[in-house]
Amino acid sequence: MQSERFAEFLGVFADVAREGSFSGAARRRGVQPSSVSRQIDMLEAQVGTALFLRSTRLLTLTDAGEALLVRARRILDELADAQQEIASIGGDIGGVFRLACFPTFGKRYVVPVMAALSARYPALRFELDLTERLADPVAERLDLVIRIGDLADSTLIATRLATQQRILCAHPAFFEKHAYPKTRDDLAELCLIDKMHGADLLGWSDLLGHPVGHAGKRAGFACDDFEAMRLAALGGLGVAYLPDWVVGPDVNAGDLVEVTLGDNRPRVETGIFALRALAKPSATVRLVLDELKASIGSPPCWAVGAG
Repeated sequence: MQSERFAEFLGVFADVAREGSFSGAARRRGVQPSSVSRQIDMLEAQVGTALFLRSTRLLTLTDAGEALLVRARRILDELADAQQEIASIGGDIGGVFRLACFPTFGKRYVVPVMAALSARYPALRFELDLTERLADPVAERLDLVIRIGDLADSTLIATRLATQQRILCAHPAFFEKHAYPKTRDDLAELCLIDKMHGADLLGWSDLLGHPVGHAGKRAGFACDDFEAMRLAALGGLGVAYLPDWVVGPDVNAGDLVEVTLGDNRPRVETGIFALRALAKPSATVRLVLDELKASIGSPPCWAVGAG
């Protein structure tokens, strides 16, 4: 007899396969590992074969598990699509809304929107994945993914939320000890704040013609966290080249000064997009998109010179 909980079991199964452990899937679902283990046992009993090879150190899919995972993801996606389509027709606001974005952007601009919406819609819950990786809304069953920069060709549906500009800036006291740069060669000789890992993700090569570490020169400060790089600039550790949604408010407040190279403002503008899998968004997706755009504003609340 087919269990009425088969779809639930498939969801647990997909989470275990993704996390690689019962405990990881349990953390994701907010339950005990024993509960996840029991549901996998019940699913294996229902399909009549083992889906995982278990050992004390490793959990791997069997051939049957690999085959079921392909179908499970398709079934779960269809169920999610159906749920969103019905919600869109009915206009209901509720359930779990899943979004992924950069950590600093999420903390500054997404969490306040989620807090405001939670107060207005008690049936609405949020899961926010703060990550620098390129999250996939299809494979990870996310309602929205916020990406910054040029978009590659994709089957995903993109909504532009705002624009960003990279701003060259430093603390005013920095230039009490260092000469103000007039050219990019002058700039290259100063202490620069760079990202520790990744292929020049801050775009220093676009500005200098080479990465910060060119010719054996090291960054004055290197880190992978935008907020920490901002604090380093505020602490006078060097010149930063950061998005205006990170440092724009500080430049507007006078805590950081924008650095110009002669008459040139080396700003590079790119888009900030919310990506989704479904062409027709649910009522909740439309609500979150509208609230994000309204909260950010046009021009963006972080734009240098705005207000």
